[in-house]
Amino acid sequence: MNIQPILTNEQLYPYLLKARYGIEKESQRVTKTGDLVTTDYPKKLGNRSFHPYIQTDFAETQMELVTPVTNSVSSLFRWLAAIHDTVYRSMDPKEMLWPMSMPPALPKEEENIVIAKLDNFEDVLYRRYLARSYGRRKQMVSGIHFNFEFDDEMIQKMFELQEEYKNYYQFKTDIYLKVARNYLHYRWFTTYFFGASPLSEPRYFNGNEHPEEPVRSIRNSPYGYKNHDDVQVTYRSIEEYVNDIQQMVEEGKLSEEKEFYAPVRLRGGKSVADLANKPVRYIELRNIDLDPYQPFGISKEEVEFLHIFMLFLLWTDEEAEPDDWVEQGEQLNNLVALESPLAQTTCYDEAQRLIVEMRNFIEQTGLAVSTEVLDQLEEMLDDPSQTLAGKIYLDSEKSSQQELGAQQGLSYYKKAWQAPYQLAGFTNMELSTQIFMFDAIQKGFQIEILDEQDQFLKLTAQGHNEYVKNGNMTSKDTYITPLIMENKTVTKKILQRAGFRVPQGKEFSNQKAAHLNYEEFRDKNIVVKPKSTNFGLGITVFAEGACKNDYAQAVDTAFKEDDAILVEEFLPGTEYRFFVIGEQVKAVLLRVPANVTGDGQHSIQELVAQKNNDPLRGENHRTPLEKIQLGQSEEFVLREQGYELDSIPKQNKTVYLRDNSNVSTGGDSIDMTDAFSQDYKQLAVETAQALDAAICGVDMIVPDVNAPAHTPNAYGIIEANFNPMMHMHCYPYKGEGRRLTMDILKLLYPDFVE
Repeated sequence: MNIQPILTNEQLYPYLLKARYGIEKESQRVTKTGDLVTTDYPKKLGNRSFHPYIQTDFAETQMELVTPVTNSVSSLFRWLAAIHDTVYRSMDPKEMLWPMSMPPALPKEEENIVIAKLDNFEDVLYRRYLARSYGRRKQMVSGIHFNFEFDDEMIQKMFELQEEYKNYYQFKTDIYLKVARNYLHYRWFTTYFFGASPLSEPRYFNGNEHPEEPVRSIRNSPYGYKNHDDVQVTYRSIEEYVNDIQQMVEEGKLSEEKEFYAPVRLRGGKSVADLANKPVRYIELRNIDLDPYQPFGISKEEVEFLHIFMLFLLWTDEEAEPDDWVEQGEQLNNLVALESPLAQTTCYDEAQRLIVEMRNFIEQTGLAVSTEVLDQLEEMLDDPSQTLAGKIYLDSEKSSQQELGAQQGLSYYKKAWQAPYQLAGFTNMELSTQIFMFDAIQKGFQIEILDEQDQFLKLTAQGHNEYVKNGNMTSKDTYITPLIMENKTVTKKILQRAGFRVPQGKEFSNQKAAHLNYEEFRDKNIVVKPKSTNFGLGITVFAEGACKNDYAQAVDTAFKEDDAILVEEFLPGTEYRFFVIGEQVKAVLLRVPANVTGDGQHSIQELVAQKNNDPLRGENHRTPLEKIQLGQSEEFVLREQGYELDSIPKQNKTVYLRDNSNVSTGGDSIDMTDAFSQDYKQLAVETAQALDAAICGVDMIVPDVNAPAHTPNAYGIIEANFNPMMHMHCYPYKGEGRRLTMDILKLLYPDFVE
């Protein structure tokens, strides 16, 4: 197969750097000092038997993190970050992930390594077989399986540009066979640069068979976890590959086909037998050691290099018969893997040649990539101490491998817990959506982000799909429900006719007409607000009446947010947010308007800056609390109290900067769920039902929480929200957090979420 003329055809240029990626990463659970834990699999995580992202490998302590298939390296690492975040914060807070391929110190007695306690007894039996066949200690080695798929349009275009093959499926399969054979021949190259298991802790090896000195990669050496020598599978053709594996199973040399632990596996269906009728779809590289200096065990640069390397292997011609070519590579890899991590490799000249050829390949194919990675490889080739194995060995010499692993692991642990309300990888999304995605990942839902900017997700579990927007807009509400709540006039009319107390007022769609009606509201306590808005935007409260100029300014502010406004009576009392899900109130929140507390020394502006330094405060709903702004509305409220921005409040004097209490405008959130009796909660549920809403926020004014809900003027409902923020309930400024995102999942999948 002469590929080089095809790859240099300019018709291939748009496709060469497109690919699909997936990573399966194994890691041991350890204490924060690096000792193997004795605890069971985290209870917070969904069923590992079918969890799409988080599973267990051989041992109960050995986590396996699986990304979805992605179309870009950046997306791959976003999912790696999110899944790691979820795992860290679902484990016992005293536990973390071990960042190295070689396990930490193992129990003295091999039987004390606990096999994974899985629901499916056949899976347990398989692991017991592996323990007998290979020993439990070798099963404890961890690594990365890197799944790589060329862009299908690229292969299709290649097929169109050649004349040798008539069958596309055969062509595609032979493409991957060639890459697989070349990878097996040249895998010593990746072992030299990225091998990262130079040392082992005591009690790793069974018996006395082990390297006498540090090496580049125990995991990729003859001492690593590999099939027995009598397992022989050829990569000459797909038919022979399939037949050999099936024969190994029939002869009892493999218990089943998944026991074939080659450095490269061909993938295309649920079983190896499927490859006889379907093309190879992707290849699985299984020889990648964990990089302890990377939080996810592998760097973006290494993944980008592997993509270039796959293309280069497709480009490169084989120089011997397939079986001989693969066998030569096995011998070279064993040689390189067992070299001292600080020694110049005996394959130095060959490695230099490959780097030069890769540079030529990049130039001839016009790949739009930086050759910086090749520069780094050359530096590592000349100086072995810069390779991963060299770095690990030298850093371990300063203390120990145990201490190095604990130190690196603890740094990743701290980062995962630094902002426990966020989901790493997706921090650009709204916080409620991040929390919702965290819970969905934790419980084992498949997630597809349909529109990131619009916070639109697709969930899949038990063969059932649900579409969710903003974490709480779901199929449980009809199309008309949010339209009702968005229109405050319609909301008031429906609730009033249903017998609920709502504020009285007037609607204006003409700015001039609203100004001219000032006299009607001169001596009344009023609220001026846009007809359709969220997040408290454009709202001005006059609890003690308004002068004409202030009223006019409030009208103009409201019209900036909408083309119609409401001027309503001000209901005295305290405003509370009741969050209704289904037929229950799941949380009640007191939202205190943006405020600062004086210290007798600093100005209001300085106090605001100090309060905004709180790491819980941010912008655009990416943190539990919002930063306090100092705009026209805040200055107006301050003037009403006799303050300016440079005023210095007295010690312990609370100064409010907003009349409205929305957290989105800098307010504080205080959980009050347990303070309210059931009659108020039932009132909120009935309000939601009157609006035909399954999920909504009911804003209720309550003068006295101890007064019965159905006494005169005990409450007033000022509005309902079809897209109520959840994060302020999950992470309140004060009080108990309420995991509403999990309640939404239970509403959508009552039989799936415990």
